[in-house]
Amino acid sequence: MVSVKAAEAAADVCLKGEGEGLYEKIRKRDITRNDAMLLAENPRLLFRIANELRKETCGDVVTYVVNRNINFTNICVGSCKFCAFRRRASEGYLLSIQEILDKVEEAVRRGAVEICIQGGLHPDFHVENYCEILERIKENFDVHIHAFSPMEVYHAAINSKLCVEDVLMELKAAGLDSMPGTAAEILVDEVRHEICPKKLRTEEWIKIIKTAHRLGIPTTATMMFGHIETVEHRIEHLFLIREIQEETKGFTEFIPLPFMPKNNELGRMVGGRAPSFFECAVVHALARVVLHGLCDNIQASWVKLTPEGAKKMLNFGANDLGGTLMEENISKAAGATSGEYMSPEALECLIREAGRIPRKRNTLYELL
Repeated sequence: MVSVKAAEAAADVCLKGEGEGLYEKIRKRDITRNDAMLLAENPRLLFRIANELRKETCGDVVTYVVNRNINFTNICVGSCKFCAFRRRASEGYLLSIQEILDKVEEAVRRGAVEICIQGGLHPDFHVENYCEILERIKENFDVHIHAFSPMEVYHAAINSKLCVEDVLMELKAAGLDSMPGTAAEILVDEVRHEICPKKLRTEEWIKIIKTAHRLGIPTTATMMFGHIETVEHRIEHLFLIREIQEETKGFTEFIPLPFMPKNNELGRMVGGRAPSFFECAVVHALARVVLHGLCDNIQASWVKLTPEGAKKMLNFGANDLGGTLMEENISKAAGATSGEYMSPEALECLIREAGRIPRKRNTLYELL
């Protein structure tokens, strides 16, 4: 009989040979969906290739940004099954312009170079309301504004009876510097129909992102995973991001976002199950591999993964730990327990514990 150790050794030899061919395909940007599935089914090989690509591309530097997150309203007309944040108008809040400015002032005083602004889909918000927030911040502070998801842009366009391009042009003129690529969830309509039936479709998300890139507004890209989607859906999502980036080169980073199952309908649908650390490692590693040479910044979210989980993810393809945040309400409402703020000192300590070199960056990944 062949021993277990001998079988494992033979498997390793086979994987190594196959891995060398795959590694060359990835470096030449020739990876296919079938290749990605093969890697997902062989995590040992996937993890090795992802870590090698990370080291080859980013070295041992791990970046982070000093920023503040401002969720200006939780009043929302949406019906996303994964959301624990939204409230009706009678139960929710809407920050005044002065309250927003006070938060920005505090953040700038503490060294923030980025202000990230997102909120619910307020029924009375038009493009003028979004522009006022941007204009008032820019009048008072020299800071990068990273704001308003594709869904918020879509909402503003509908309420204002304007096309998406006109809305984006007005936002850019008012001071928008870049956009979060959230509202992506899983870019497969059969999944979106189940988890966010009233949200913009995959094609609409892609159109808004491509238009933003064409107008000179860079964006991030995200994927919320670990609920009802399959591995095939995750790979399809990654290849859509890859195809957009090949065309526009407008993504600054890719952020896998593990689903948070508490206090929401989707969490109840999946029995309160959150994605395991292993699932998270596979997704981060796949992102590194599929997006290699196109979008080389893979972020690990310490809010979603916990600081310890994010630190470990640096061994699975990630090279960035996101921002200090200073405030975070959306993940917290869905059960995140990692807090709302991590100081630069704490982030740097976490990075050094992983044996890496911490560096501050700005939103566009320029080292500071």
